[in-house]
Amino acid sequence: MTMRMCFPNALSMLTAIGATLYAISSSAYELDAQLDCSSNAHTFIASLQSDQFIEAEPMHVEANSVNAFRPTRGSELTAFGFRVYAVLGYDQNDELFHKGSGQAMTGSMYGVVVFGASESVKTHLHDAGSEAAVHEVLPLIMTAVLCKSN
Repeated sequence: MTMRMCFPNALSMLTAIGATLYAISSSAYELDAQLDCSSNAHTFIASLQSDQFIEAEPMHVEANSVNAFRPTRGSELTAFGFRVYAVLGYDQNDELFHKGSGQAMTGSMYGVVVFGASESVKTHLHDAGSEAAVHEVLPLIMTAVLCKSN
């Protein structure tokens, strides 16, 4: 195959890949409105489960009973423009959540872990007017966005 034939084929392939990625990102389900911290963990998690955006069972339960749920395959969740890695939640005395091995936290907590640096996530939350707290999970890579009530 000559160079002249390879270039149009490669260009066509890149165009197709770009169109696919655009279609995926444009069909993402945004969680911005739910992360205004005016809800509770049960409502947040139950609605995402019933709409099949997250798995029914947590992928991990922290010692303090915070449950981490994996987005379902193909759900493409975003929060404030960042792709969601996990959805977090716990509500004291709520059967929806599994208990951890340690002392359970009090109150209700829900949120997400996103791919993004904490400073960038903070800026996006501030611009959106969200009251959510930001906690660095992995420097420059992952950040938690959390809403908590006691």
